[in-house]
Amino acid sequence: MIDTARTSNFEQASTTVYAQGGRGYARLLAWEGEKTMTFTVEDALMSPMGLAVLSGAGLINHAVGESARVHVTLEKTVGTITGDATKGGIEIELNDLKEETGLDNATSFLICDCIPMYATVIGSAGRAEDFLEVDDIAEAITVTANAPATLKVPASAIGKTVIVDFYLAMTNSVQTITIGPEDFGGYFYVEAQTLFRDEATGKDVAANITFPKVKVQSGFTFTMAASGDPSTFNFTMDAFPGYTITRCDKKTMCDIQILSISGEEDECMDCDTTKPATDTPTFTAVQSTNSETPGESGKTETQSGN
Repeated sequence: MIDTARTSNFEQASTTVYAQGGRGYARLLAWEGEKTMTFTVEDALMSPMGLAVLSGAGLINHAVGESARVHVTLEKTVGTITGDATKGGIEIELNDLKEETGLDNATSFLICDCIPMYATVIGSAGRAEDFLEVDDIAEAITVTANAPATLKVPASAIGKTVIVDFYLAMTNSVQTITIGPEDFGGYFYVEAQTLFRDEATGKDVAANITFPKVKVQSGFTFTMAASGDPSTFNFTMDAFPGYTITRCDKKTMCDIQILSISGEEDECMDCDTTKPATDTPTFTAVQSTNSETPGESGKTETQSGN
């Protein structure tokens, strides 16, 4: 569901060819075909589910026993370790991890023991001067408010500022969007709501736009910047003929329903939403002549299934 849309538009295009001839090589007849329809929605905010739909990716909600490895970097000063003059210590506190991850309500974190950790020594000019390998830990370390973690590096780094690079094992606070080479945007049934303004009354009336079958285009641009306006995200969808929920006897590319501000529903009518027997039913067009009313032609066309 997209409830933070900024703009939306749909456009229809077709190819026209002409029979031309005679004096001046004028156009005599026209044939139209190759109709296409595209629906585009610009979203102000992006959710993990929206990005998964846009990219055709899989969305993984990690459960207990299926933790994700989340990369973290912290800038710390190397201190001493009591009783071990050969090593310096990098102390990782709970508040460090809460600030880095933005999870203010977290009460503990688990530092992963299965991925190597590294530390980069930062010089006075703010540039990397050396790279240190952090000692492996025997098992994952749980960091709480009363139990910080201490990572060991060579004693030569004591007193220096380092950026330590490691991973956390996380479950319920992370979602993973995995975009594989075989993943593309899928097919969806789209219903959109908007407002049209009545010219006579100046009041807004509801309008519903339905696309029974669209395919999300897989190309997208994900822009990140430290300044300027926030990025927006475009969902571009190609429309195809399909059956709507309210009409299963004829395929359409788009239905637009505009509610009349002066209309009154005197009776609730039963609707037949029986699905067609086949995906592509065969229809026979039958024409009949009715009495004319103002604004209508005297000929109507109905369709019945074979």
